[in-house]
Amino acid sequence: MTPLEQTLLRELSTLPEARVADVLAFVRFLKISLPDKEKIRDDFKEALQEARAIAREQNITQEDIEAEIRAVREGR
Repeated sequence: MTPLEQTLLRELSTLPEARVADVLAFVRFLKISLPDKEKIRDDFKEALQEARAIAREQNITQEDIEAEIRAVREGR
């Protein structure tokens, strides 16, 4: 057990039972709110594929995109 884990357990042992339940709920909340890197990666790939499909449909070339980027950067 790491020193941090030991400290957490010591702190928990001094809390009233109701507060320990709150801590447990918070820990569980933190666990479920962690970003799922695999899902983020898959979402990004899907969005990129959609953007490329739209570009093909609109006849937008890589050169068009680069020209637009240059124009925005020069406008700063």
